[in-house]
Amino acid sequence: MLKQRDQRSETGQFEGRFLVAMPGMNTSIFAESVVYLCAHSEEGAMGFLLNKPATITLSELIGHTEFGKAMALDTATVDRAAGPVRIGGPVDEHRGFVLHSGDYSIDTTIPVSDTIFLTSTVEILKSIVAGHGPHQAAVALGYAGWGAGQLEREIRDNAWLTMDADPEIVFAHNHDDKYPALIDRLGIGAANFIAEGGRA
Repeated sequence: MLKQRDQRSETGQFEGRFLVAMPGMNTSIFAESVVYLCAHSEEGAMGFLLNKPATITLSELIGHTEFGKAMALDTATVDRAAGPVRIGGPVDEHRGFVLHSGDYSIDTTIPVSDTIFLTSTVEILKSIVAGHGPHQAAVALGYAGWGAGQLEREIRDNAWLTMDADPEIVFAHNHDDKYPALIDRLGIGAANFIAEGGRA
């Protein structure tokens, strides 16, 4: 589903933007969630939750890999490199993805925007451990996916607000502040909404 940016469909108007859950969405993993949308086309959409922490640290995650088992990790340094691991979404939840700054790139790196890139191979984890990974990184387990037309319907049903993405929010380590910060940035508060919305 992910494509190089110059091949992006004209229907991908939400690609590279934030989805901010409406307050009425309160019965799923998407409640009070912030999603960075990496792909959007007539085929569907794909993105990563940014503010749902996983129960595993980055050093623990790397410790489960073959290369991680073979080395002594400086856990504090590794964990500081990308902050808390996020739950990226309910799809492929055991697979790791890394959103990162543009100072790191390999053959499999996909540019999502001018400032945010995506790499989903173990090579980027090796680079982080070796100390020459990206300056900014956000590690996610799993992703959020929508079928053809599904995201558009949810937005029409007032399940999501959309807004320009901010790299500082993408890479910030404090997950609890992200949702209220974006609601405030939109100039609105939860009290202004009818507590009813679409389902994700």
